[in-house]
Amino acid sequence: MPKSSPTCPERSREGSTPARPDVAPHLPSPVFRDDKHHIRIFLGDCLDILAKLPADSIDLIFADPPYFLSNNGITCHAGRMVSVNKGDWDKLPGPELGPARARYDKVHEFNLSWLAACQRLLRPNGSIWVSGTSHVIHSVGFAMQQLEFKLLNDISWVKPNPPPNLSCRYFTHATETIIWAAKNKKSRHTFHYQHMKELAGGKQMKSVWTIPPPESWEKKFGKHPTQKPVALLERILLASSNEGDTVLDPFLGSGTAAIAALRLSREVVGVDFDQASIHLTLVRLCSDLVQVRFSAICIQFDLDPFERSMDRSIRASNGAAGMSAQFKLVHQELRFHFVGQTKREVIFSVLADSLDDAWQKFRASGHLASDALFIIKTESEIYLA
Repeated sequence: MPKSSPTCPERSREGSTPARPDVAPHLPSPVFRDDKHHIRIFLGDCLDILAKLPADSIDLIFADPPYFLSNNGITCHAGRMVSVNKGDWDKLPGPELGPARARYDKVHEFNLSWLAACQRLLRPNGSIWVSGTSHVIHSVGFAMQQLEFKLLNDISWVKPNPPPNLSCRYFTHATETIIWAAKNKKSRHTFHYQHMKELAGGKQMKSVWTIPPPESWEKKFGKHPTQKPVALLERILLASSNEGDTVLDPFLGSGTAAIAALRLSREVVGVDFDQASIHLTLVRLCSDLVQVRFSAICIQFDLDPFERSMDRSIRASNGAAGMSAQFKLVHQELRFHFVGQTKREVIFSVLADSLDDAWQKFRASGHLASDALFIIKTESEIYLA
């Protein structure tokens, strides 16, 4: 039986399609861009990228900023004691700060900076959702007040079966807070009240949401230490945005906001400076973008046909009784199918021993590197009974 797996080329889409008019000319080229589904993913510092995006161009922002907890401590994960260090993205930039007050000031300064950048990008009636634990969310809320956002709700996201507290000196951390705010006091923010009421079983939806953590299928391409479940992002987008709206995630992480936006027909702008996070996002996006349909045709044929007058029931029963349970592999092939960037169908198909071999044959056929958006590998095997 054929098997397939999508492969996303790890390269920039620069030059593959003309720039959209709403993108400033000095904006760096996205590392991934799909104009059909309006997806742009940028690799770089969010403050640099956000400063170059046009003002009043974003309808909804979801942000899960660094918690700055990578301090060489320990925590519990899957019943094991593990380090809390998540990566360089979770550490304060610059030299180590001594007094705790200086550290808190640095964190708050960062939160003020990126929130101000997001506020400039929001359309007049746009809104922003920011997720965080107690380590950072209070600074975020205060920064929003300083910038005169209009605070709408604080959602308590309850996580079933949270990891235990190792020190046994605190309550187990079982929630995260998500602050929802509009751009300013004049904003007439989008809220699909009736739909949320339907999801809540006919009652007003409360600000306490019990949603399981990411399921296994959400982590099949890799794990991110602060990955959010798709169900959480889908509820946020359904509550406060419309089809065709532009959604920005300035701290892309594993790309959950981008996945939810794609599935709900929203435009996507994502930013992250961690190469591994960008790679995980692109693989997840590619998996969602590529949908392959196989048609199986059953053909009955005889290799050694008998005469029409023969009693075939006898011969058939004897043959079945004498069949061996062993099967012999008689044919095996790898085929690579290149899906076009502009024309979303297979534009080139080739037998090859590896992806590199297939890529060389694709280029040798006269195609440009930018012609392909996805590569699908199929494996076929034929066994002799």
